[in-house]
Amino acid sequence: MNDRKIRHIAVVGGGTAGWMAAAALVNALRGNCRVSLIESEDIGVVGVGEATIPPIKLFNQSLGLDENDFLRHTQGTFKLGIQFVDWAKKGQHYFHPFGQYGADFDSVPLYHYWLQARAQGDETSLDDYSMAWVAAKNGKFNKPTQDPKLVQSTFDYAYHFDAILYGKYLRGYAEQRGVERIEGRVVDTHLRPEDGFIDHILMEDGTKVAADLFIDCTGFRGLLIEDALKTGYENWSHWLPCDRAIAVPCANEDTLTPYTRSTALDAGWQWRIPLQHRMGNGYVYCSDYISEDEATTVLLDNLSGDPLAGTRVLGFTTGHRKKFWNKNCIAIGLSSGFLEPLESTSIHLIQSAVTRLLALFPNRDFDPLAQQEYNRITLAEYEATRDFIILHYKATERRDAELWRYVANMDIPANLKYKMDHFRSGARIVASDYELFQNPSWLAVMVGQHVWPEHYAPLADLRGIDGARMLSGLRRVMGDAVSVMPSHQDYIDHYCRAAAQ
Repeated sequence: MNDRKIRHIAVVGGGTAGWMAAAALVNALRGNCRVSLIESEDIGVVGVGEATIPPIKLFNQSLGLDENDFLRHTQGTFKLGIQFVDWAKKGQHYFHPFGQYGADFDSVPLYHYWLQARAQGDETSLDDYSMAWVAAKNGKFNKPTQDPKLVQSTFDYAYHFDAILYGKYLRGYAEQRGVERIEGRVVDTHLRPEDGFIDHILMEDGTKVAADLFIDCTGFRGLLIEDALKTGYENWSHWLPCDRAIAVPCANEDTLTPYTRSTALDAGWQWRIPLQHRMGNGYVYCSDYISEDEATTVLLDNLSGDPLAGTRVLGFTTGHRKKFWNKNCIAIGLSSGFLEPLESTSIHLIQSAVTRLLALFPNRDFDPLAQQEYNRITLAEYEATRDFIILHYKATERRDAELWRYVANMDIPANLKYKMDHFRSGARIVASDYELFQNPSWLAVMVGQHVWPEHYAPLADLRGIDGARMLSGLRRVMGDAVSVMPSHQDYIDHYCRAAAQ
């Protein structure tokens, strides 16, 4: 049998996407395939993605990274969820926690007993049944326990970190294991005349880099997937109209909060992400409703500390390539598509793309069925994530600005409408295939943004359980558990404090 193994993989572009891909590939291939990464010091990276979701822990663990070492090198902090401010309407906030609500004490999910108590006049927030929120609002952090009998097992966590430092950290990891870094700018891509596959790329200095498989991590431009292969782009801006982001770091507040904050503004929303050495801030907005100068002024006026650098402006179009894997090229990161970072999914979509590539890893015949499956699953993940983000905009009572009036009245994808209809009818959370966000996440946003159900599960009234007593006891147990946790700052100081800059 002829040897058809992939002999050389070229990752084109660095940054978070490029070095995540290179690190995962070299770790999985164990020296049996050449891996090169081409990047230019003259081309900047976007590098504003600073918040993650819990699966990032699995990626780091698969590489064998030490959590505390990784956090020290990336100025990282811990993240228990996202606080959403002014999204349902001005003056209100809610929390999207990592983990579940409460501890299951019956076959009927806990939130139905919460809805039962609410119908009887109990005004306790759903947030108060989340260990993640009880810890977050008190500025506490500790690792969840593995004992399912304890309420301390009911939450999860992710990280905030400097994405540029993360890329550098992974670069060191990858180069130590044999990834060859090639410095320079790509000026042309040459296709094979017989089948249109990429044969080689041409560098500015005349060097040709040939490979069997090319990973496009060149950002929004999509140097290979779009400029060379003309793959096409599916535009979702009619559902997610924000098309600009302005980012700026500022000095930290006194306390490092263990959560991200998203505040809805007139033309979009502002992120606030605490790192050890600075606060990350940005305004994601729709340029139809505010100018760049006005948006910059709003962002700077809303900073909690002095700016540490000038503002950076990014333009984008929400959507995705019509093929994520086209011929012998796979787009990963911003070159594959863009969903605004409202739920911190950008780095996760890189992670899942790399994991999917390894699961469907080709030989030089490039089985079209493998490509088809990769594209099918990736599209389903993008669509499910898109729908979750759209929910934040659609489920709003705000009518005080043009953006909010538009999104409140826009048509939405059929799958999302089906989910919202089910929840409004009977507080049912229905799942689709390839859901990144599980039931507690959908519940957090539905309830947090006032998608109120007509009734809770009828079974809750037939179980003979004193739900109010159980809920009261749960709040007490959570409060006791959080009271003995270390503060977020103390935990960082003890385990993963970065060296002074």
